[in-house]
Amino acid sequence: MSNQPTKIITRFAPSPTGFLHVGVVRTAIFSYLYARKHQGTFVLRIEDTDKERSKKEYEENILESLTWLGITHDVFVRQSENSARHKAVLEKMIADGHAYISKEAAKDGSGVIKEIIRFKNPNTEVTFTDEIKGLVTMNTTDLGDFVIAKNINEPLFHLAVVVDDFDESITHVIRGEDHVSNTPRQILIQRAIGAPTPIYAHLPLVLGVDKQKLSKRRGALALTEYANQGYLPHALLNMVALVGWNPGTPQEIFTPQELTATFDLTKVQKSSAVFNPEKLNWINKEHLKLLAFDEQCALIKKFLPESITTLEGYTDILLKKITPILIEHITHFGEVSTMATNGDLEYFFSTPKYPKEKLFWKDEHDTAKLVERLTKVAALLSALDSVNFTQDTVKDALWNYAGEEGRGQVLWPTRVALSGRDKSPDPFQLAALFGKDETLARIHHALTLYA
Repeated sequence: MSNQPTKIITRFAPSPTGFLHVGVVRTAIFSYLYARKHQGTFVLRIEDTDKERSKKEYEENILESLTWLGITHDVFVRQSENSARHKAVLEKMIADGHAYISKEAAKDGSGVIKEIIRFKNPNTEVTFTDEIKGLVTMNTTDLGDFVIAKNINEPLFHLAVVVDDFDESITHVIRGEDHVSNTPRQILIQRAIGAPTPIYAHLPLVLGVDKQKLSKRRGALALTEYANQGYLPHALLNMVALVGWNPGTPQEIFTPQELTATFDLTKVQKSSAVFNPEKLNWINKEHLKLLAFDEQCALIKKFLPESITTLEGYTDILLKKITPILIEHITHFGEVSTMATNGDLEYFFSTPKYPKEKLFWKDEHDTAKLVERLTKVAALLSALDSVNFTQDTVKDALWNYAGEEGRGQVLWPTRVALSGRDKSPDPFQLAALFGKDETLARIHHALTLYA
């Protein structure tokens, strides 16, 4: 590891030209964790000097996304607000002979002559130590006298970034490896204006499951979309932090505090890493289980559509009863909405509707036997105490009879009578959830279908 500055200052510098997505936000996460780990400062700089592509809605999306993720900045800067400073530096560079105005024909073939500003390249080798890649040496001769401003009032990326990093005392630039080729240009500018060279750490690319770079052009989801789908911010933070980094231990589930304490740039891998949605679902499930029960209930209710909450039988008390069941079956809370749409929730709050033929087990069609078995189930359950009508007591009451008649022949119609679904929790769990009266009412309803 390189000699560390006394005060560590990192930055995340997105351009507001699109919604913030996973492929970009990992840079923010690593920069944030590194600053927090070392009690440093984290700067959020919106690089909005591209007036044609920058939009306020994208800036707002970046701020909303980072807030949701729990990434808080200590300093907020808009690059466009530094235009006077950029101009002053350009003027001094020209005066000192490090840059010059070049009159050139516009590239659009219009014949218009424009005055652009080029950096006077000393054509030298640039060497820097990258915290991930190690020693990097590049010959800058091939770069030529590269453009650093469209005109005296419109600096381009390389000049603006160097000046802002200098003025904000950035000590560590943590960014994607696609910026490695930019580093020699920026180091040359740093030398020209007397700015120190920060410590660089170029992160391996984030790939999609197709092994292509994850980007908004290739369908990368905005962070706000993950929020809308009911993912937990701590889970997404956990997942993205593990893309290209691991602590060197088997631990995979981290709280934000644990990530901060554990994060180490030396543990970042050198090769590209894949963002796997299935792994995200697993991590989100683990975080979901760590939530307090009341939080689980509140988030489930948030994602319940009105078609469920307006049912006559809906109550918050009943919702709390089914919360453990739903938590067991979902990976993120958006799946609660999907379950409702697919008809997998309505039966919890109202008598299910189903074709009576569904009550038959597999290929059986003996109506008399079906009625006999459901009648016996009702009798066995009627004998149970309402107060002690639990999953275990219901199972004990039915198990021997089901063994005699056939498990499927007894338990299948009982479960269908209670849920009306091909797939649902087992009848013992459902009976305990509904209670004795409602359970018997649903079984009697099933019997009326063959009355």
